[in-house]
Amino acid sequence: MNWITLCGLVAAFFTTISFLPQAIKTIRTKDTSSISLSMYIMFAFGTLMWFVYGIFSNNLPITLANGITLILASIILYFKIKQASNVHK
Repeated sequence: MNWITLCGLVAAFFTTISFLPQAIKTIRTKDTSSISLSMYIMFAFGTLMWFVYGIFSNNLPITLANGITLILASIILYFKIKQASNVHK
């Protein structure tokens, strides 16, 4: 493994792990009132596109980071959409 890949993996680890506290808090409290729905939709889509880019460019750090981040962002987005639909009932 070269230093560029190692640098990417370290960056991927820290940017991905930064979503864990929000995901855990959202799962525990089910509260997403302070989260912007449009921001999370755009973020999840952007993360999906980075994930696809990582796969097709054979870039391990991009693929790993965005795959995991997409899962965490999707969990938060799921709770946000669920909470928003409950408000409109």
